[in-house]
Amino acid sequence: MSSLGNAIRELREKRTRAQVEIEKLDEIISGIESLNGIAAPSGTIQPKRIVSAASRRKMALAQKARWASLRTKSRPMALVTQSTGSSPAKRTMSASARRKIAAAQKARWAKIRAQEKKAA
Repeated sequence: MSSLGNAIRELREKRTRAQVEIEKLDEIISGIESLNGIAAPSGTIQPKRIVSAASRRKMALAQKARWASLRTKSRPMALVTQSTGSSPAKRTMSASARRKIAAAQKARWAKIRAQEKKAA
């Protein structure tokens, strides 16, 4: 047991020496950084910045404007001249076209249900 205790004591001493060495190195690094004009990183954590809802809204609008300007620059000129608003016009479907699509879909489902009924 004494050899195990001695080993643990030696390991703790090595850890203490290593910690002292690390602290010395940190001091040297911070001294060099202060000469160079680089701020040394502090051990404390900075609090999160609180932004008001109005400021967030302004930032969002500004970002949307930036993206919109990038999109208009990247599109071909023919498309830019055709569009009148910031977003392209949405297509509308007539009521008769909707009815035709709905009837076709109902027919597809009826066919599937009939096949399932046959298989069962």
